[in-house]
Amino acid sequence: MGAVGVAALLGLLTGCGSGGDGEGASPGSPSVSAPASSSASASGSGSRGAPGSVRVAGTLTEDLESPWGVAALPDGDLLVASRDERTVTRVDADTGRKTPLGEVPGVVPGGEGGLLGLAVRDGMVYAYFTAESDNRIVRMPYGGGAGDRLGAPEVVLASIPKGNVHNGGRIAFGPDGMLYAGTGERGETGLAQSPGSLGGKILRMTPEGRPAPGNPFPDSVVYSLGHRNVQGLAWDGDGRLWAAEFGQNTWDELNLIEAGKNYGWPKVEGVANVSDFVDPVAQWRTDEASPSGIAYAEGAIWMAGLRGERLWRIPVSGAERSGDPEAFLVEEHGRLRTVLAAGDGRLWLTTSETDTRGTPGPGDDKILRLEVK
Repeated sequence: MGAVGVAALLGLLTGCGSGGDGEGASPGSPSVSAPASSSASASGSGSRGAPGSVRVAGTLTEDLESPWGVAALPDGDLLVASRDERTVTRVDADTGRKTPLGEVPGVVPGGEGGLLGLAVRDGMVYAYFTAESDNRIVRMPYGGGAGDRLGAPEVVLASIPKGNVHNGGRIAFGPDGMLYAGTGERGETGLAQSPGSLGGKILRMTPEGRPAPGNPFPDSVVYSLGHRNVQGLAWDGDGRLWAAEFGQNTWDELNLIEAGKNYGWPKVEGVANVSDFVDPVAQWRTDEASPSGIAYAEGAIWMAGLRGERLWRIPVSGAERSGDPEAFLVEEHGRLRTVLAAGDGRLWLTTSETDTRGTPGPGDDKILRLEVK
């Protein structure tokens, strides 16, 4: 297996089995797999790829309560889900003005569960949330005009395992028009390797919730397996799917996702060089990342860190990493939950200080405007 794989297995055996979101993982884990800048300055350093820079151009809006999922409407305005309040709010992308759209029925917040990911397509708002007995995806009609509110929800997919931790929750439409979802194994590690469970997977389905054409397993929405807790999904300029995953006590991961592949949890964590499993493209100590949302912009994956309280830039070219990861905004804005590409070298970035694990300050939580190169 090699020294790195052995270290990963030792971390698995000694770590707590139900650590939440990787945020409560023990410090003092091994260092990042490749040298990474931890500089809080506007420009990263030490990268073998093209240099990157980040500038916080301002705050779009503030005083958000437990923001989690963020989705862009066709006109550029944002929809923001409140995990604990169970509500969706529209935020004007120019003025930051907030307009409540209503509460999503059936959401049961608790632990890491609640109203989580959002996606928008063809006049419908899709939401991933924790219900009484499971995690599920619903869709609700939304006209998008002034004064419009969310319509009644229709279940798209149910029976995703729920728990106090590891509920996954990110959803997004891919370039193929299919709906993808990242799920967690609710702290029951064996679910990740079980093809019959929707826990610890990346799912791919039609907008109606049926197995998508070309899925690797017959009559199944399962697209990949062996995941601990996936909360970041993004596609690069060539349509490749990338996913961020919380590790336990040793390695957080950025993975390139391929249909039918097994990403190893709980057999391995991080790079293990085991033929049955796909190794991550990049990995981090859990106290430097605990990744939630990711986005692709300007030739790189941008990854928001919760426990790490920083924004990572991972330059990619094709299926490979083209330079070392770089860290920005280190401990400047607290916990970071969701990052969304806004085009023209811009990103939206949400803080996550009001999710019971942060230390809220004045104005928390916020959506920041970023300019990147």
